[in-house]
Amino acid sequence: MPGEAFGLYTHQRNNRIRSIALIIGLFLLVYLTVWGLILVGYGFSGVPRGRTVTSASGQLFWSWLPFITLGTAAWVLIGFRVNVGLIEAVSGAKGITREENPKLYRMLENLCISRGMTTPKLAIVEADALNAFASGVNDKQFTVTLTTGLIEQLNDAEIEAVIAHELTHIRNGDVRLMVIAVVIAGIISFVGEVMFRNMGRVRISSGGDDKKGSAFAIVLGVAVIAIAWLLAVLIRLSLSRSREYLADAGAVELTKNPDAMISALLKISGRADIEGVPSGVMDMCFENDPDDFADLFSTHPSVTKRVQALVQTAGGRVPEAPLGPPKMAERQPLPEMVETSAAHGPWSRKPQS
Repeated sequence: MPGEAFGLYTHQRNNRIRSIALIIGLFLLVYLTVWGLILVGYGFSGVPRGRTVTSASGQLFWSWLPFITLGTAAWVLIGFRVNVGLIEAVSGAKGITREENPKLYRMLENLCISRGMTTPKLAIVEADALNAFASGVNDKQFTVTLTTGLIEQLNDAEIEAVIAHELTHIRNGDVRLMVIAVVIAGIISFVGEVMFRNMGRVRISSGGDDKKGSAFAIVLGVAVIAIAWLLAVLIRLSLSRSREYLADAGAVELTKNPDAMISALLKISGRADIEGVPSGVMDMCFENDPDDFADLFSTHPSVTKRVQALVQTAGGRVPEAPLGPPKMAERQPLPEMVETSAAHGPWSRKPQS
């Protein structure tokens, strides 16, 4: 893997630090958003003569600060308690029992036993897309979710590699970090969307304030909320993409089968988009289909780069015929895009002599 892949414990420690920083960032963004809403509110309704919009909004903000802080803390706690249920609701995931799919449960349990992990729950999304994700913030909540398309199209070794990838995300703290990021983006996006939808229904009041000051307050307030929303998006996009390389490496370490991870990536590439699932949940998925220019702003590295890393470091081998969808083969066959003569890595299966 890239250099970052070797700093596993550093990555885990950094994730804990990032989680705390993201929670602090959530509070700051909420404060910024509320201040913008107060500015917009005063801009529409006006303030008493002799007062400026900024002074009035500042006074109201400081008086509201304790309640804003308590409300944000409650939001974080609620998000932590019900995040799995919310993700299941928006993705259509349904929990499955051991009796319903004993083979999947055996795969999951064997991998967890080898790693000394508590076995998470299993869930299924009825979708043709080939994808998977993990959710939860503690051992009681952790859930690995697979799409029916993935279960039907991948063989057992490939499914095992995908499950091992998601278990590594849980072990490394990536899942908790992504849940916090979704909580941040969710609350800021919700407030911004509600405000912008209702702005057109309200007219600027001419009582008690000059119209220029009111217009300035509205423009400033909208700008502040837009900045808060942009920062929330940037926080989500700033999460290191090295976590995917590390999860791939962790999966290979668990399964001792880099070839299965490579073939799983090739089959999933281009067919990972789960219809109707919000972008925040897609960011948590095994693959999020970055492509060309969009790769610069993606939360996942491209499949090509992930396969290249598995070939160079884990000793994986690319199949002679591309297993991905046509669009990937049309760009350039993967065997030509990656160096297949790399030395075999520590987890690779040695070629037959």
